[in-house]
Amino acid sequence: MAIISSKKQPPEPNKPPKEPRESVKASSQENILQPEAAFDEQGKPEESIRPQRFADYIGQKDLKDVLEIAIKAAKSRGEVLDHLLLYGPPGLGKTTMAMILASEMGVNYKITSAPALERPRDIVGLLVNLKPGDIIFIDEIHRLSRMTEEILYPAMEDYRLDITIGKGTSARIRSLPLAKFTLVGATTRVGALTSPLRDRFGLVQKLRFYEVDELSQIVLRSSQLLQTNVTADGATEIARRSRGTPRIANRLLKRVRDFAEVKKITEITESIAAEALQLFQVDPCGLDWTDRKMLSVIIENFNGGPVGLETIAAATGEDTQTIEEVYEPYLMQIGYLSRTPRGRIATKAAYQHLGFKPPNEQLSIL
Repeated sequence: MAIISSKKQPPEPNKPPKEPRESVKASSQENILQPEAAFDEQGKPEESIRPQRFADYIGQKDLKDVLEIAIKAAKSRGEVLDHLLLYGPPGLGKTTMAMILASEMGVNYKITSAPALERPRDIVGLLVNLKPGDIIFIDEIHRLSRMTEEILYPAMEDYRLDITIGKGTSARIRSLPLAKFTLVGATTRVGALTSPLRDRFGLVQKLRFYEVDELSQIVLRSSQLLQTNVTADGATEIARRSRGTPRIANRLLKRVRDFAEVKKITEITESIAAEALQLFQVDPCGLDWTDRKMLSVIIENFNGGPVGLETIAAATGEDTQTIEEVYEPYLMQIGYLSRTPRGRIATKAAYQHLGFKPPNEQLSIL
């Protein structure tokens, strides 16, 4: 039988000792997995476009006044901020407002969405790990499952988590105390929330669409953070086409910035912004290609209406939900589309905007 010696062989004199493989692997992993900060062309860290304080948040003056009073009152009493429900169209700053609340209160925040909380253990894990005063933001809160809502009721009202242990006759309920926290819910469909959940919010506030002058200030502020030279007229031109929504304004600003960089333009003026947005098929009223297509179909194919939603969807190639939730609200807001029991009708303003002559029948209806 062969005998295996346990003695280590001495290293050869001409070969240097090898470095440990684990340390090399660990160092390489650290370099790969280490997150890198974003830097601009001058080597400075890029600053987020989102405002971090109420002083930098433009617009929504009534909402800011209400929240500033609530924050000051909570701080003076040494309590947590009351639960807050924010509702309104997408892109108006609901998530940003939650971050500002956490910054003003000096606490941490966690952001999630209702579809990510399908199972009860998902919301339980979030609630148990909260620290006193923390803010948890749930986007699209109207999509919460029924079981998750039931868990939230005692958590919001009594800061208590009820857990059922065991099954059958041996089952018992155990209550776990939770740290006092603030739940900020955001939804685009406040009517879809159940009454028990909606009533547990101490503050229910609506975010409104922005005026052109407010959006112009947002564009100018974002252009400074993006290190893009935009004139006041250029910012107004971008704001006019932004559908009253800051998210769209920032998106259009970035597209105009791309256009200016490619064309070697150092300053974005009103004419440059108009030329760039015309290239991206965004007209002076903020209508894109699909908006104009939908209005043109109603006017040309159906004599201005009334025409049913299913018929419009079939004629334009869009699904009914997209038309009803994405395109119709803005067209109705600016007075280009009217919704009647018989169907959709293109208004006189829509005819004039698209260059059509309104028929007498359409004028009599309007």
